[in-house]
Amino acid sequence: MHRFRQTLAHLYMVLFLVFLLAPLVVMSGAAFNDSKLPSIVPWRGFTTMWFSEMVQDQRMMLAFANTLWVAVAVAIISVIVGTASAILINSIAGKVRTLLYGLMISTILIPGVVIGISTMILWTKMGNALGTEFFLFNPGLHLSVLGQVSYIAAMVMLLVLARLQSFDAGLEEAALDLGASHSQVMRRILLPHLYPAIGAGAAVAFFQSIENFNVTQFTRGGADTLTVYVFSQVRSGITPTINALAFLLICVTLVMALVYEINRRRRARIEAAREAEARRAEEAML
Repeated sequence: MHRFRQTLAHLYMVLFLVFLLAPLVVMSGAAFNDSKLPSIVPWRGFTTMWFSEMVQDQRMMLAFANTLWVAVAVAIISVIVGTASAILINSIAGKVRTLLYGLMISTILIPGVVIGISTMILWTKMGNALGTEFFLFNPGLHLSVLGQVSYIAAMVMLLVLARLQSFDAGLEEAALDLGASHSQVMRRILLPHLYPAIGAGAAVAFFQSIENFNVTQFTRGGADTLTVYVFSQVRSGITPTINALAFLLICVTLVMALVYEINRRRRARIEAAREAEARRAEEAML
């Protein structure tokens, strides 16, 4: 019976991995197929011409650059807003905490179309009321950043707030009693404890922004992002240049994940060596 359950568990794991990876393999394979359609069936021969055409597609390169610019801006602002919100919510109690928490979380539940339209209407109406043509009040990528931050910051807040649950508040009190200022406590005690959650939040915000479409579609003005460009190409006829770019993004993501895992294991070995050395030192003293 145990062997049967183990076999089912292995089978489930294999099927789950196939379910996750098969679309990526098919999409990547289409980048090397000598066919004008983004598919691997029928296979018409190996080619790398789609990568050269990708580089020559100025509109797609500009859309990709815009996407990275927006994603970086969203990640930075979301980390600042989300971390500050988590610290504030963690420091208060009662109905005010419940109210602030509910307001932050509610943005995640609102459909992206509503956020996009609301952001565009809010800022354009403000510009009309003030009678100004300042770029901030006109549709553009800056409004895409603000619209995305309005709900992505809540995701960062949840990650940081979860990390704060393991923080010992006594460390802050001890530091203050020893003469440290509140800014020193923040920089040297609280933020170092939150760095893993802040890093994870930045990564989540970055990739959430890259794949965003609904908010960007209504706030971008005349600018293109990658998701908007792909959507427009689907209507007019998509080519495997998109697959070529996707393949490169997958490779970059895998390399980054590999580097992160190597560094994590290296830090774990260093930490284990320090703990072992500390134990040996204690045993020697005894």
